[in-house]
Amino acid sequence: MSHKVAFSFADGKTLFFPVNGNEILLDAAMRSGINIPLDCREGVCGTCQGRCDSGEYSQDYVDEEALSEQDLAQRKMLTCQTRIKSDAAFYFDFASTLCNAVGPAPLRGIVRAVEQISPNTAILHVDAGADGQQLDFLPGQYARLQVPGTQQKRSYSFANRPNTTNQLQFLIRLLPDGVMSNYIRERCVIGDEIMLEAPLGAFYLRHVDKPLIFVAGGTGLSAFLGMLDELAERGGCGQPVHLYYGVRDAADLCETARIAAYAERIPGFRFSPVISDPDPQWTGKRGYIAEHFDASELRDTASDLYLCGPPPMVESIKTWLSAQNLNNAHLYLEKFTESNT
Repeated sequence: MSHKVAFSFADGKTLFFPVNGNEILLDAAMRSGINIPLDCREGVCGTCQGRCDSGEYSQDYVDEEALSEQDLAQRKMLTCQTRIKSDAAFYFDFASTLCNAVGPAPLRGIVRAVEQISPNTAILHVDAGADGQQLDFLPGQYARLQVPGTQQKRSYSFANRPNTTNQLQFLIRLLPDGVMSNYIRERCVIGDEIMLEAPLGAFYLRHVDKPLIFVAGGTGLSAFLGMLDELAERGGCGQPVHLYYGVRDAADLCETARIAAYAERIPGFRFSPVISDPDPQWTGKRGYIAEHFDASELRDTASDLYLCGPPPMVESIKTWLSAQNLNNAHLYLEKFTESNT
């Protein structure tokens, strides 16, 4: 029996490859052309160290000089001693170029649909399976799309989980005069060819063993839709999941029916939309997301806190956490900026 493994690197590249049953992870990686730096191959030097972000694994031998008990508790591992027991994802804190690894090749996609789901947001549906090439990615990662008819590229998080037919979704913020925005509004035709580079990014769903807090600002929601699709497919994760979703105006809220439906498939799921500049008719949460966090809950319970949105939102939440002296939350961050051209 073989398993699918993802190696993600500090330069944002992610590479997928198969691992045969009971095969040493390092051997499988090298067989696929991914030459992880190594020295001893005996579990002593620690050169091939990485971290398991999801999946089950065992290690044959790890010297205490290579990995401490704390390292092991943090799911750090030695590639030369690791055998995996399920599909898994690993992170390495160095660039993929150190492995002489070839990055993801450009992939051809076909536009299948465009839906405007709010005054300022559209969902672009892309079929990337036309050439029969399987696209693997981790929920939360992104792709760089080349805007048809131009040489310009823009980055968008996948808004769905990986699937065997390579049907992809992307949330697109419609700017007054953006290259992708103008294409969507003025020239987009079903059947258009669109080139993409993927998968990219180190923001993705990790191994879940603590409560999850997802914080989305604007179209930062896209990454969390992929993560929530994955959790729903699994039937939950054994931990509570709370999605905070902040936008300026209630009209900007997207995919609320889809989000509400997660409650039926993810036990312990909660959803808190927050409007920063609401009209008088809005009866829900107002202001900024951090104002609605439960500081006592965050202080008493270790959690994984994922943030995805514009830099001011991410920085404001980091500042709030620091001011509250909350150290129990493990932060995973994705800041994005919208191009004005």
